[in-house]
Amino acid sequence: MRQTNETWVTEFLLLGLSDDPLTQQLLFVLFLGVYLVTVLGNLLLMSLVRVDSRLHMPMYFFLCNLSLADLCFSTNIVPQALVHLLSRKKFISFARCATQLLLFLILGGTQCALLAVMSYDRFVAICNPLLYPSIMTWRVCVQLATGSWASGILVAVVDTTFTLRLPYRGSSSIAHFFCEAPALLILASTDTRTSETAIFLMGIVILLLPVSLILVSYGRIIVTVVRMKSASRSLKAFSTCSSHLIVVILFYGSAIGSYMTPKSSKQQVRLVSVFYAVVTPMLNPLIYSLRNKDVKGALRRVAKGFLQGNIGISHCVHRLC
Repeated sequence: MRQTNETWVTEFLLLGLSDDPLTQQLLFVLFLGVYLVTVLGNLLLMSLVRVDSRLHMPMYFFLCNLSLADLCFSTNIVPQALVHLLSRKKFISFARCATQLLLFLILGGTQCALLAVMSYDRFVAICNPLLYPSIMTWRVCVQLATGSWASGILVAVVDTTFTLRLPYRGSSSIAHFFCEAPALLILASTDTRTSETAIFLMGIVILLLPVSLILVSYGRIIVTVVRMKSASRSLKAFSTCSSHLIVVILFYGSAIGSYMTPKSSKQQVRLVSVFYAVVTPMLNPLIYSLRNKDVKGALRRVAKGFLQGNIGISHCVHRLC
């Protein structure tokens, strides 16, 4: 749909990552594979935590929340991108774009808060192990998880309001593969400095503040671990934190690079967004599964029980026949 300067935009054209048909086909295969792994990995991780009583601990409760946020985060973006990669008409309605932006910010903000909460959980477990059961009660865990989701909603409402309150009349072509605030602000037909300032301040709240809390937590953890006399205890403490640290670096590094950089570097936003919007939700369950002994043990137990159940059923069927 062509828009004139006097006509309000009712739909946007998502230009995507490439206009080359072959590249789009390759991206479709890549995105589809990544999305399937994301869905299966996060569902498997949540199922393991639910069915294995040994994983009924605060650390894995927060991990379940993170997996749920990852799953919804990816589902909000990737299916739409897959449709557009095979479609000639890459339009998205204003309402659908607004919904995608809101959900993207809610889930992304929640992930930021959850990663900070998980670092606090590790800090208490390593630095105050005797007080851990009394500090990290299930009531506190539920409150922290609820607060994480609430903070994501709060930041999302503010960012979405300051983005969508602007008039969009001229161009309707978004140089992106999904609706994201920086890409939308470029199209606004008015001065966007107020909205950019508000979004930047919200970025400080939901990005830099949690990062600061994570750095403080891990600073205390490192000091505590270094003072440990037992090498085995030190190694165990570091191993429980390594998975979380990797996820923090991957997610926050790309998100801060996209939202907290000067306007002159925004041409890199699409490539950075691919990483934290498509790739990171797939990597999180893989990292926690491959580097966590408890999760690998739960997976072996569930697989063993499943195989034994199948063998038992097959034996009964054979005897009946």
